[in-house]
Amino acid sequence: MDIHVVKPGDTLYSVALQYGVPMSQLINDNQLSNPSRLVVGQTLVIQYPLLTHMVRPGDTLYSIAASHGTTVRQLLRNNPILGGDSRITPGQLLTISFRQEKLGTLSVNGYAEPSIAPSLLRRTLPYLSGLTPFTYGFTPKGALIPLEDAGLIDAALQAGVQPVLHLSTLTRDGTFSNELSHIALTDMAVQTRLIAELLRTVEQRGYTGVDIDFEFVYGEDARAYAKFIARLRSDLAPMGIPVIVALAPKVFAQQQGDLYEGHDYAALGQAADFVLLMTYEWGYTYGPPMAVAPIRNVRQVVDYALTEIEPEKIYLGIPNYGYDWTLPFRQGSRARSISNPEAVSIAADHYAAIRFDEAAQSPWFRYVDDSGQEHEVWFEDARSIRAKLDLARTYGLRGVGYWNLMRPFPQNWAVLNALYRIREEL
Repeated sequence: MDIHVVKPGDTLYSVALQYGVPMSQLINDNQLSNPSRLVVGQTLVIQYPLLTHMVRPGDTLYSIAASHGTTVRQLLRNNPILGGDSRITPGQLLTISFRQEKLGTLSVNGYAEPSIAPSLLRRTLPYLSGLTPFTYGFTPKGALIPLEDAGLIDAALQAGVQPVLHLSTLTRDGTFSNELSHIALTDMAVQTRLIAELLRTVEQRGYTGVDIDFEFVYGEDARAYAKFIARLRSDLAPMGIPVIVALAPKVFAQQQGDLYEGHDYAALGQAADFVLLMTYEWGYTYGPPMAVAPIRNVRQVVDYALTEIEPEKIYLGIPNYGYDWTLPFRQGSRARSISNPEAVSIAADHYAAIRFDEAAQSPWFRYVDDSGQEHEVWFEDARSIRAKLDLARTYGLRGVGYWNLMRPFPQNWAVLNALYRIREEL
């Protein structure tokens, strides 16, 4: 696999000629919406098929996989043109394998809301070990607030992906309640009811994992939080259900701030089966323009986490979005959240060249809109994703967790599939 950065004068034809691959493959692997319009600084993932199969009458994806010693899921990963659908037609050319040595193996989890487009979910599932519907809540009395998750669970199970129940303290107004977590962590009657309802829901809905995401936990509740996770893990263990806990991106144990003080890395790491490092949102909606997940900041969090938690327990958080800020930045102003392909489209619409910050390992650009207003955009591309995946591999982490799957990012899945084997389980 190569990553080509578009230069002035490049066309899809010239890039295909340079690497000796068909233009159709570049279009399909990168899911280019307008192949005639490349942007200077845009990335293109280049893959080199090793073995292909021409579909014959009577072939099925299952028979093709069996004849070549691979799996249907791997065929779906290698052929994004199928859109995650096993239907094929005679004359179709399928890629069985690429000339690319895998660098390692990762578990891959991702979060999705019930409103995700079915076609997007179908295209994404082959690349996942786990799918986490977002999110169950709970009342101050410990009753679960249900989620319309049946469609996501069914799709995951049919695709051979493990569905993971997500429980958070997110309220209807979109904020995390430290008071709600305080009640659940200190009132044993509430906690007992909450755990009982979690166990019943896991069994009834077919979940194969539980992900706990209590944010802005009071510092004085840090020990109680770890005890809650340990209790939940103990109660779920007979069912073979692992517990994941989301951790704020700390860089040292006594880090001050409402986001950090309630998350004791050592205690939570010991209490849970796995942890997710929420290594994103340095660049955020209300902050100044910067990379969402600068690699130097991400590395600092991982470096600290590894002093407290075994690497095989750690999932690295990866953002699947970018932000568009209006300039000059003013405190209180709000950046617009965008998808990574949308960022490239914005650059194309405004004839802006994409630049790459080597220190942050993130792409960015500026443009002027139709009203004369200047903007700055930071997002993710094939290079920034490769850097984050490389970090997970270098540190021997369990895997990666994507926040979130609600927007397409074809290049991410192409890079992931090219470089890594994906575990079938969390």
